[in-house]
Amino acid sequence: MKTTRLIIATLIFGGLLLTGFQSQSQELTAKEIVAKADKKNRGETSQGEMTMTIVRPKWERSISMKTWSKGDKYFVIYITAPAKEKGQVFLKVDKEMWNWVPSISRMIKIPPSMMMQSWMGSDFTNDDLVKQSSIVTDYDHHLLGEENIRKMDCYKIELIPHEDAAVVWGKIISWVTKEGFNMWRSEYYDEDGYLANTEISSSIRQMGDRKIPTHIEMIPADEPGRKTIMEFKNLVFDQPIDNSFFTKQNMKRLR
Repeated sequence: MKTTRLIIATLIFGGLLLTGFQSQSQELTAKEIVAKADKKNRGETSQGEMTMTIVRPKWERSISMKTWSKGDKYFVIYITAPAKEKGQVFLKVDKEMWNWVPSISRMIKIPPSMMMQSWMGSDFTNDDLVKQSSIVTDYDHHLLGEENIRKMDCYKIELIPHEDAAVVWGKIISWVTKEGFNMWRSEYYDEDGYLANTEISSSIRQMGDRKIPTHIEMIPADEPGRKTIMEFKNLVFDQPIDNSFFTKQNMKRLR
């Protein structure tokens, strides 16, 4: 009887040790958390429609667009409204970006120095829209802890850029939901350590084969009454898109 009890106790203790070991081995690093969130938002490919609303103290205006992406290398934006901007196309391939303006039949190369400039007069930058820099490969990641943000348990992660990374932010602090790995809030700090912009995500909905935030607000820190709202109307992921779609020749054919 004692032998039987000893065997049972040994098995239980061994099982607890194994469970604890598996739990520790399954803990994610800060970089892995950010990578999971980034991959979920991108997919292998994505295509969809969205509307961007620029809010200012005395006026608002909206821009509608279609988007296509493939990994972190290719990105296309086609403006569908308003009429004044309709037909403009933005293309990113690797680290290069172009803008086709049909009203003047001109292809404009956007230099790296302008990637942090405002996109279409919004509070998003060119880089925010086409994601030339990578939150996974251009930064070091540090897990600061966990916090509950708007009723969501989140990982709080600090991102510090590599010395040779072509990014403008001196630091980013992001909150990633523990359930679903969604980017829930991000704070962008300049090189002097001052808060520049806060990005707030909400309205998690089913888009294609996954649930993601579909309402994103970019809010400047020191400009009351200003913000830009990005709303996703529909998105599908992981549908094949040929590389030939992401060419300067194809920009002129998009409708």
